[in-house]
Amino acid sequence: MTPEFTPACPLPITDYPHVLLAHGGGGRLMQQLIEKVFLAAFANPPLEQRHDGAVLEVAGRRLAFTTDSYVVSPLFFPGGDIGTLAVNGTVNDLAMCGARPRWLSAGFILEEGMPMETLWRVVQSMRQAAAAAQVQLVTGDTKVVDKGKGDGLFINTAGIGVIEHELTINPSQVQPGDAILLNGDLGRHGMAIMSVRAGLEFETTIESDCAPLAAPVLALLDAGVEVHCLRDLTRGGLAAALNEIAGAGGVELEIDEGAIPVTQQVQGACELLGFDPLYVANEGRFVAFVAAPDTARALGVLRAQPLGTAACRIGAAAKGTPGLVTMRSRIGARRVVDLLSGEQLPRIC
Repeated sequence: MTPEFTPACPLPITDYPHVLLAHGGGGRLMQQLIEKVFLAAFANPPLEQRHDGAVLEVAGRRLAFTTDSYVVSPLFFPGGDIGTLAVNGTVNDLAMCGARPRWLSAGFILEEGMPMETLWRVVQSMRQAAAAAQVQLVTGDTKVVDKGKGDGLFINTAGIGVIEHELTINPSQVQPGDAILLNGDLGRHGMAIMSVRAGLEFETTIESDCAPLAAPVLALLDAGVEVHCLRDLTRGGLAAALNEIAGAGGVELEIDEGAIPVTQQVQGACELLGFDPLYVANEGRFVAFVAAPDTARALGVLRAQPLGTAACRIGAAAKGTPGLVTMRSRIGARRVVDLLSGEQLPRIC
């Protein structure tokens, strides 16, 4: 008699005895690492908001607080460098909390043997980016590791911003019917870095979209737009951001592929390298969830901003399956947009 066949995996694919690069890639493994290790160890109300930063009340004022680390390779790329990225990335996390960015810290981990000229160029880029974003770098730290024990230069930053309105902006505020707005085209940051790393040449250089996003966000808030959630599209791109918001907000999100702008150069590079623009990192792009009646006004405000001239509505929140993200393709088919199980683009932010 043939024994009954029971399909089983000897080791669950989500159980890993060692940290992988994919644990920092913005996909499913990173989400599990956050939930099973960090949230489990440090659970508290601000952390459990699972937003780009914590909103804290201090002496009757609301402040936003965030931190980030930058390990990009190469250090310099078309449209920016690790210094510009470190300032703008931190400023943008504060902006996604609805805050006006004010102060930054910076920790530098330097590898022995790195040219001092390289460090000087990065520091000057940070100075210029901080001035453009109207923030001050007020404290920091420096460590040097043995040659071969680093990757040239790593930067850790933290930032504090001031919240000047009464809105609560985080995934829990997303409601069915909310419009999902995007401030511009996708994928330029990730593909700018990959084109340099892979030695690719295109008719037109793909430049990173790295930029500070506080101005368009504050313009929305100053205009009285009812903003429910904001998220910049860094690791894991648009797909990861939407999945995180859908899960934390308990809503279904529906987007339209034909409404999502991607340049021909980025689309071509993605096809050549086998990437999906939905999952490619950006450093100057964000989604805004706004109340449906405010959609047209919000688009008008964004399009009046230099970083929002191509702003568009790409979808809406719905009452369907909580945590699900779906996309209507250009031919009318509907597919699930899930988190990546592994990693698409290593070390792009």
